[in-house]
Parts: sequence; structure tokens; C-alpha cells
Amino acid sequence: MDHGDAGPGRSRPITVRVPVEPVEAAVEADAVDAVARTGNLVVRGPLFGVAAQDYGDGPAWRVIVAITLGCPQQARDSLNSRLWFRAKDDADGPEERRALLAAVTRLETERVDELAVAGTRFRIVRAEEYAAVGDRGAMEGPRPTDPEPLVPDWSRASRGPEVDEALVLDPEAPVTPTQVAEQLALRDLCYTGDRFPHDVRADSRRAMDLHPDILLLPPSFTVVEQSTNSWAPVSGPHATAHSARRSLDFALTWTWPRMRGLIPIDAAVDVDARTESAGDGTAGQAADLAEYAEAATALRAGRVNRLKFRGTVYQIARTRRLLRWGPDGPEGPRPSDVNSQDPVRLHPLLDEDGRIVSRD
Repeated sequence: MDHGDAGPGRSRPITVRVPVEPVEAAVEADAVDAVARTGNLVVRGPLFGVAAQDYGDGPAWRVIVAITLGCPQQARDSLNSRLWFRAKDDADGPEERRALLAAVTRLETERVDELAVAGTRFRIVRAEEYAAVGDRGAMEGPRPTDPEPLVPDWSRASRGPEVDEALVLDPEAPVTPTQVAEQLALRDLCYTGDRFPHDVRADSRRAMDLHPDILLLPPSFTVVEQSTNSWAPVSGPHATAHSARRSLDFALTWTWPRMRGLIPIDAAVDVDARTESAGDGTAGQAADLAEYAEAATALRAGRVNRLKFRGTVYQIARTRRLLRWGPDGPEGPRPSDVNSQDPVRLHPLLDEDGRIVSRD
């Protein structure tokens, strides 16, 4: 299919794939049911990552830094580190190393959103994070067809898939009917209202013309806590609901008790072990630790997506991201996007042989 004539304001044709496998058909039915339960959307704001495109990739781009970062400069710094370590450890000779280090030098001093290095284009890419909510404001949780382990692993050493791991952004890939419906519904998503600054609204309107197409990224899962009128994230995004549960379990058994002085920061034990030997603390401390242990036990009882602990409701929320696409690929940062820091040098200098240069 030739999309070479696609230009600003013109959308690419969408290839629809009708589900034929039972599993995919179940996912489609689950998506339809989810719209009936949680038909409203709330937008949290932009996220950033890094994508790369090699010669011969066609219109597709590979995500090399997960699109989960809070500002463009964090993505630039991540690209800086990737190129520096490639120059140090994996460069194919001095010529490629010089090209990589020249790119690193630019990233140390400029807000660069695209680079071409050693035959590869690198781009800082921008996505919008959003979530579905019900009539009463409850955020959508994991769906029955979202991947879950057959046997949940709660061990510290357990590692699940990473967000956007091996993800390829391909505007020509066929999509299912519910994905098409969501893409078309989100094409006109735009910041409006006086609570957004004028430049933010102007950039948002411009993006609809320059990047008229929508690509949907895989869902992610986040622990959120309920406040008076909203939900606030407690953890970063995870690739699976179980990984998000494990992050809440770690907070209950390790992080929070140390933050609140119930366990010494340098103690190499978790809540369960400390509760069993709590005779070396006060009765009040032992009772507090027992609360944390009981909450962790309740969380591990099954696929628990909602937990009330000490008056706060914690939920595993299913969050989604959309990426705008134009004639030259994925959208990059907008002029109105806020950077939380300036470019800086992150690593020592290297010579042409990949050796660290002493400052002496």
C-alpha cells in the first residue's frame, strides 16, 4: 500500500484485521465490554521516549527508550547515555566512535530532538497518556483478557517484561475493529479550555494537522491512590498488572515501613520477617508492622486490583497512551512542552579508542 502522497492534514488509510483466533476475538469482546463500563476518558498529559529507524525499516520505528518519561530532556539524557555506552563498548572503530561522541556532545549542550548517527535516525517521541473512567470516577482496572501469570511470583528477583520492550511503531500494521474505533475517536483529541496556556492549546491544534494519525501503544498498569476528587499515581507504569501489584507489595513490605521509621533503613529484612521478630521494638511498632504484613498478605491472595490500607484506597489502574503520526513518522516534543532540567554532561570524556580521558 503506497502512502507516499500522505501530507500534512491527510490521514493514512487504515488496514483492518478481523480477529479470527478465539483469543483475539475474546480480547475484542472484552474491549467492547470495557467501553460500556468505563466510557469516559481522562487525559493525564504527555510522556516521552526515544525511537530509532534504520535504513530499510520503511515507515516503522523501533522504541529504544520506553515512552514513559515525564519530560523531553529525560528522554534526551537517556539517548545521551545509550550513545555514550555504545561509543565506549560497541563502536565499530574510531570513525563510528567519533560520530557517536559528536552526537553525545550535542546532547550535552543542546535540546536536540532528532539525530542521525552511523546510519540510524534517533527521535525523541511524544505520547499522550490517558485512562478510562466510569460514571462515578473510578479508573479502569485490568481487563480479564490482559496477560496474567499462571502462578504469581512475588519474589524480589522476579522480573517481568518491561514497558515497550521490543515495541515497533508501524503505521501500516493492520489493527482490529475496536482499535480502529479508538484511533478514529481520538484523532480530534485536543487541549481546550482556559486552564491550558495559549501556547499549549495552539500546539495541540497544530499537531492535529501535522500529525493527523493515531497509533495506540500497548496498555500499561499503574498503582494509583484515591484522593478527595481524583486519583494520583503511586508507582511508575508497568507492562503487566502483576508487575504493578508487585510494586505495591514492595512498598508495603519494604519501602513504606522504612520511610515511616518502623524498620531501620539499612536493615536487610522485609515486614514479614520483622513482624515475626518484633520483640526488639515497642508494642505499637509491632502492631504497625503487623498492619503492613496483613495488607501484603491480602494483596497476594489473588488477582487483587483494589486494596484499602490505613484509610487509603489503592488501585491497579489500566492506563493507555496514544502517539500522533505524520508524513515523517512519530510526533516529537512540542514547543510548549516543559523541560524539568537543562542539558548537562552525564559521562566522562572518551578518546577515539573508547578509553576514559582523565581530567588531570
